[in-house]
Amino acid sequence: MVNNTNNKNHKKELVAKCDQSKEVVANSCLDKRPVGPSGDHPEEVVANCDNLQETNLSQYDIEKLIVTVRGEQVLIDQDIARLYGVTTKRLNQQAKRNIERFPESFRFELTKEEVGEVVANCDHLQSLKFRPTLPYAFTEQGIGQLSSVVHSKIAIERSITIMNAFVAMRRFMVQNAGILMRIAHLERQQIETDEKIDKILNRMDEQSPKLLPEQIFATGCVWDAWTYVSDLVRSAKQRIVLIDNYVDDRVLSLLDKRADDVEAMIYSRYYEPFMVDLKKHNEQYREIKFIQLPQRNHDRFLIIDDDVYLLGASVKDMGAGMCAVTKMEVSPETVLQLLK
Repeated sequence: MVNNTNNKNHKKELVAKCDQSKEVVANSCLDKRPVGPSGDHPEEVVANCDNLQETNLSQYDIEKLIVTVRGEQVLIDQDIARLYGVTTKRLNQQAKRNIERFPESFRFELTKEEVGEVVANCDHLQSLKFRPTLPYAFTEQGIGQLSSVVHSKIAIERSITIMNAFVAMRRFMVQNAGILMRIAHLERQQIETDEKIDKILNRMDEQSPKLLPEQIFATGCVWDAWTYVSDLVRSAKQRIVLIDNYVDDRVLSLLDKRADDVEAMIYSRYYEPFMVDLKKHNEQYREIKFIQLPQRNHDRFLIIDDDVYLLGASVKDMGAGMCAVTKMEVSPETVLQLLK
């Protein structure tokens, strides 16, 4: 950090440089406005240049600017330029003029994919989205070299603070390596568990009965038949109509599986024990309407909204013997009209 006795002289130095170059200083992780071709903010006034060295950034603030790219802890060029009080263009020009000091392990250019990752993960690097050129990343060794090619007092002092930030980050990683490894292990376990659950669910989908236009059940497949009809009931959006000569309280339980706004109606023969069950049911649960069949009907039908299914057995006996459920190419109104 610059001491107070040097502030005035350093301000004059920066103002002079700003006036000579007419470049704008401010490629900042703290400033998210659109940037120009070199990564600078074109509307930034020159008068702001002498305020840069007064930015009171602590070592902790700098640690928050460090990101990980290609497994390396790095600082992005625009953040370093802000810390040094120079433009991003000048910073990279100085590095390029002394390229022998900056091998690939010290300084490297980010790819478009890497820019997308750091922008997505680091709020302070959102301005990279507006740069037409790809940014450069400097490793800890690269930062050490920069202080020798960017000749300013603030650059030297900030380099020391930056190096200390890198050391602190490295020390943190070492001290917490065990915890970080356990977290990584838990994440891997979670991923493996999620993959296993997905496989199980996919397998269940493959094995479970599908709502096909027609379905046939062998003798003894009571549960499969009941599940199939239950899924039909659950699929209803507006109405369910059951036409069946023989019903009992099991049918009431089946129809209670419907959605809240779906109406239910039963066409059946009048049977006193069932009427008692129906009355008690309707006193406590959603109403299921009943209409007595005017005559005995041989076939059973289940209407789900605008679809009609022919049932090979009464709902209460589905699966007890071989039976089928077949979707018919007929309108519900045609079937209901025949009951009158």
